[in-house]
Amino acid sequence: MSSPDRREAESSLTRGLTLLELFSPDESELSISEMARRTGMPKSTTHRLVGDLLAWGALEKGRNGVRLGVRLFELGHLVPDHARLRELAIPFAHSLNEITHLTSNLAVREGSEIIYIEKINSRDLKVPHSRVGGRLPMHCTALGKAILAYSSTAFVDSVLEGPLTRLTPKTLTDPDALRRELVGVRNSRVAYDFEESQLGLFCVAAPIFARTGRVVGALSVTGATSRSQARSFSGVVLASSRALSHALGAPSLV
Repeated sequence: MSSPDRREAESSLTRGLTLLELFSPDESELSISEMARRTGMPKSTTHRLVGDLLAWGALEKGRNGVRLGVRLFELGHLVPDHARLRELAIPFAHSLNEITHLTSNLAVREGSEIIYIEKINSRDLKVPHSRVGGRLPMHCTALGKAILAYSSTAFVDSVLEGPLTRLTPKTLTDPDALRRELVGVRNSRVAYDFEESQLGLFCVAAPIFARTGRVVGALSVTGATSRSQARSFSGVVLASSRALSHALGAPSLV
């Protein structure tokens, strides 16, 4: 492929990915006209790209437009590290859900955010919460803080240099205070989120380690209760994360 042809192919790929990024949980179906308007692409170009994405399976036809296709879901489950972690973690997440009667969560780091890769919902949790595939900033989630506490100094510095988004009035955005909290997480191996990511909810999380001793994710429970009650779940969350880390081949001392 010549250089101009290669550039054209790369440009088409980038624009196609831009179209896929338009979808969200609140807008799972879009018309081609709306997609063209939001991206600023000519409608003819948008129509052509949507046709290619439909043919490949990244999009599928809906009642009033197009929506994300099942091919993306299939590919997502082939990501090696996340797929293996999720596969091994599901029994632990179910066990946490059954023992605590709370929503259990599994998340990994994606840039300076966490992304939820598994969730076992509690019937008792009436407050709308995150979803599988959803993202939140690391600094205001227990899952994120559990991962941050065992991340490299350079990465922690890059996150704490901001911007540190305030999601609720209780979100901690002071870098020095966050550093102190991360020291506490390393000492206890447990992180907390008391209404920092969403009012009315708490979260208790513990880190997950791989065979190399590297932190690869975190496991948590979420509910709506008092701070003192929330802390009572730290033991079972920590025990579950340690057992999962052991299943992943992590050294016994991490």
